[in-house]
Amino acid sequence: MSSTPNKPEDIVHAEGAQLDFSKDMTYGGYLHLDEILTAQHPLSPDHNEMLFIIQHQTSELWMKLMLHEMQAAVEHLRHDDLPTVFKMLARVSRIMEQLVHAWAVLATMTPPEYSALRPYLARSSGFQSFQYRQIEFMLGNKNAAMLKPHAHRADLYEAVKHVYESPSLYDETLRYMQRQGLTIPHDYLERDWTQPYQANAVVQEAWLVAYRDPQKYWDIYQMGEKLTDIEDAFRQWRFRHLTTVERIIGFKRGTGGTSGVDYLSKMLDVVLFPELWSLRTEL
Repeated sequence: MSSTPNKPEDIVHAEGAQLDFSKDMTYGGYLHLDEILTAQHPLSPDHNEMLFIIQHQTSELWMKLMLHEMQAAVEHLRHDDLPTVFKMLARVSRIMEQLVHAWAVLATMTPPEYSALRPYLARSSGFQSFQYRQIEFMLGNKNAAMLKPHAHRADLYEAVKHVYESPSLYDETLRYMQRQGLTIPHDYLERDWTQPYQANAVVQEAWLVAYRDPQKYWDIYQMGEKLTDIEDAFRQWRFRHLTTVERIIGFKRGTGGTSGVDYLSKMLDVVLFPELWSLRTEL
């Protein structure tokens, strides 16, 4: 027997009987949308400030997830659980790609539009993002001066300081490599973690051993590529930040007191995992 397809109005009527959520947890309740969607409080009369606020709020949410994944990845790395680490770091790279694309939305703001709201920002600046600073420290770009913007909040200062004083993701990777029988200098396994990482020929040779025999050292080889993916995406994120800032404010100083484009340009020269880039010339 053939059946007559339901008409749209019949489907709506049937579904309507299931749409009473008064006694259940709702989508909005689970996601706390009341709090999230009322967290935008423009200070200026300018229409474009909503874009500016949401751009930065959503970036902070993505960074929260990035830190969640990176912190868990470090714990699994310490327990030699590399498959789980790979999944988490792959997600970190994809999050960075989201942040790269987000700059394209902010770039729709023109210089006059930003100038209309800039006086209302006072000295608030992305430079003060404690989550971004933790990400940089976890990736090994340690700088004591970057603690100072958080000194006015003891809780945030302690959170950033803890990451500053801890081994970076790359430091933990070198420790893992040593546990797998590769030669890593002792002073790279236990050192002052607050100091920026310095490239080392012995470390590069350890990576070369793994890259020349990926079947034997598959997890280390894969870890090297996951870290390279992250730095690749991080460079793109920084570069897109630079070009967006230059497009909107030119070479004016940043609201937080930095030199703006000049500062961001210098950050492009920072290499997080130097041996993973230099070894490619030797292969």
